[in-house]
Amino acid sequence: MRSPGQLKSSSSELDLDGPNIEDYLPSGSSIQEPLGKLRLRDLLDISPTLTEAAGAIVDDSFTRCFKSNQPEPWNWNIYLFPLWCFGVVFRYFILFPLRVIVLTIGWIIFLSSFIPVHSLLKGHDKLRKKLEVFVANHTSMIDFIILEQMTAFAVIMQKHPGWVGLLQSTILESVGCIWFNRSEAKDREIVARKLRDHVQGTDNNPLLIFPEGTCVNNHYTVMFKKGAFELGCTVCPVAIKYNKIFVDAFWNSRKQSFTMHLLQLMTSWAVVCDVWYLEPQTLRPGETAIEFAERVRDIISVRAGLKKVPWDGYLKYSRPSPKHRERKQQSFAESVLRRLDEK
Repeated sequence: MRSPGQLKSSSSELDLDGPNIEDYLPSGSSIQEPLGKLRLRDLLDISPTLTEAAGAIVDDSFTRCFKSNQPEPWNWNIYLFPLWCFGVVFRYFILFPLRVIVLTIGWIIFLSSFIPVHSLLKGHDKLRKKLEVFVANHTSMIDFIILEQMTAFAVIMQKHPGWVGLLQSTILESVGCIWFNRSEAKDREIVARKLRDHVQGTDNNPLLIFPEGTCVNNHYTVMFKKGAFELGCTVCPVAIKYNKIFVDAFWNSRKQSFTMHLLQLMTSWAVVCDVWYLEPQTLRPGETAIEFAERVRDIISVRAGLKKVPWDGYLKYSRPSPKHRERKQQSFAESVLRRLDEK
């Protein structure tokens, strides 16, 4: 449960991020309205529920967290269009095949040397001796690939089908990665137990957790899950910010498979990304896990220039609960009855 102070803070975040409905209503001095007719302002006065609904129609702060921003077209005249056509040909027929060849050669070298190198390096990484958990904001599955250049992280990740699932169950399984399925409620308890067991092992790879639980479009940060912040470990925040000058690295898994997402990235000119490893944080005396998570989210958001919103990212995968709808309906009915009594 959140403290009243937290609820007030989240509400203020939402108010700042949401639209001001008054800006979309006509002023009384500029427009003459017939007497006796119901005005939009009077309708919105009936219930805060209608005000929230109108605000969602005007500007939905939740949907904006998971929306891809289309780049502005620049090939708009006869002089730029040939240059754009040359770029398309170069990226798809020269740059992309070269990247596929390099990727294939890299995989062959990696698979042929994986077992001996893994055995030689086991126990020699200084990061493994520290009881630390790395947490980062999440934009795409390539976040893990980028951060893996630092050390062999054990990541907490959704179980995927297809060739990605094959890599998860073979290569990534060997570095201690932990998989879960959002649709399985019992997986939460299993993952929580595996997390506690993992941080106690001195020879395990450091944990990398994306506490948002889903990919966000790199303009916002949604609520952090508290699981990574109640392990009794030092938390190392990592801020990731993509430059969209060449391509938008956000992966909208509901509209695009990871294969198509990877194809989009590999046919672009480049993926430009800034990564900041920030000051490690520990739980303060009297601080709850939720407060600790919000403090770390503040640090990451400020460093990466991201806007905080008080939404749970899992709402992207589920419908509102019946209890929530019933509370809204009850509140609306009471507001209407009070307004009728006043008349």
